[in-house]
Amino acid sequence: MRLLAILSIVLAIFALDRCDGLRILGLFPLNGKSHWMMGQRLLTSLAERGHHVDVVTHFLTKAPPATYREISLEGTMEPVVNNLNASILPRFQNTNFQHLVYMAGNRTCDLFKVPQLQELINNPPKNPPYDVIVLELFVLPCYLAFGRHLNLPIVGVMTTNFQDWVSHLTGNPHNPSFVPNLFLSLSQPMTFWERVMNTFVTNKVRRDLQYYMSQQSDYVKQYFNIDESIAELHKGIAAILVNSHHSIDGIGQFTQGVIEVGGLHVNEESDPLPQDLQKWMDESTHGCLLFTFGSMVRIETFPRPVLETFYKVFEKIAPVRVLMKIARKEDLIPGLPKNVLTKSWIPQVSVFKHKNTKGFITHGGLMSMQEAVYFGIPLIGIPLFGDQPKNMKIGASKKIAINLGSVENVTVDTLYDAINAILHDQTYRNNMKRISHLFKDRPMTAADTAVYWTEYVARNGFALQSPAIHLAWWQQNLLDVYAFMLVCFAAAFFVVTALMFFVLRKLIKYFRSNGSCPKKEKGSSESKKRK
Repeated sequence: MRLLAILSIVLAIFALDRCDGLRILGLFPLNGKSHWMMGQRLLTSLAERGHHVDVVTHFLTKAPPATYREISLEGTMEPVVNNLNASILPRFQNTNFQHLVYMAGNRTCDLFKVPQLQELINNPPKNPPYDVIVLELFVLPCYLAFGRHLNLPIVGVMTTNFQDWVSHLTGNPHNPSFVPNLFLSLSQPMTFWERVMNTFVTNKVRRDLQYYMSQQSDYVKQYFNIDESIAELHKGIAAILVNSHHSIDGIGQFTQGVIEVGGLHVNEESDPLPQDLQKWMDESTHGCLLFTFGSMVRIETFPRPVLETFYKVFEKIAPVRVLMKIARKEDLIPGLPKNVLTKSWIPQVSVFKHKNTKGFITHGGLMSMQEAVYFGIPLIGIPLFGDQPKNMKIGASKKIAINLGSVENVTVDTLYDAINAILHDQTYRNNMKRISHLFKDRPMTAADTAVYWTEYVARNGFALQSPAIHLAWWQQNLLDVYAFMLVCFAAAFFVVTALMFFVLRKLIKYFRSNGSCPKKEKGSSESKKRK
């Protein structure tokens, strides 16, 4: 009987917990693995706290929490993992915004037609309904329509630094005098000419991206029967979680509704290393370097001279070892040095946590850079495209990285000197320890911060939303106020000038009239004398 009573109490508490938990819709329809990492950590963290999470994603989670349900898009688009050949990298180095919006935006909007999303649009849950939406913001604003369709506030997630092309659409000020554009390799502070370039590029990026993204309103009209502009749909964003932190990215300009959660995806409780890799890492007593170009770029597809350069340098630094991510080892050229181990997949966080990891050769992806900073691992940067040149320039300016600039700058001498400096010059390790401390010195962890503000939006709706979101761009930039002040100044100047001319004319007339009378009187008296 007592056991039954205890069981009843436990079930009652569990039921109460389920009633108190939020129902959250996560929308992460972009098929990029690196973009998903941040969303996965946030949504699983919400589920672990008892909230019920339904998430639209291309990537399935191993052993998810009990209250976590996936609306899988797996197979609806080609996976963007280990799919970039080095020969096509130049296409990504010259940013084409029309192509970017088409590939990462319009094609993703086209997924509205798949049965999984059709069911979500036409038959959303009602018992209980959703409380809040968590949505990745990039170049797919068509998904903002879910907020209007379900009449719910949206917590936007930016997996990059703040995307300044939506600043005025989200009511967040952006000042290009000290905040570098996401697509420029600039760090703070900027010189005069850098500020000139930054201002020009910031305005061009904003104009171009908004022009191409505005065309996604056709998808909103077709699938949601909502006839509103993309700009108007941004008013459904109640708060934005941004993947940045001042210790790395410098000082930004944010309203209360923009919350920095840089490093959210970093989980110290990561899975342990596989047994064979653990043994190899333990035996790397002279130190180990991790070498990877992220989840997309295949190192083995680089030209033979580049790979031979890597081989020569890695052989030269032995007995230091190198752990190298290679998707298809059979595509590597022969001659791999004995101190190099290749893996098709590497648990990066677990490797960074190992005491024998001494450096990181990287393309400079933001997620990887944040992981290295978190665990205090100095970097050698070989940026390829996107925000990578900017990230590595920032790292070099803080003396936590050596930036080689590009693959074209990789020679035996430059790479060997960089590795030698990272391994033996304590400047980089000491600076990285200092930056790592700043990165982790927060009132709450990034995950707890993101969870708290998501719950806050669910409780309080648009309390954090900037009132500037309801102003047009020319009102946000005070052009109407400046125009009014200019008109007032011009009117005052006209009145004062007219008054001055009026007084001056009166004075001239007065003096002329008073100066001519005596002369006439003198002339008449002389004429009388002659007579």
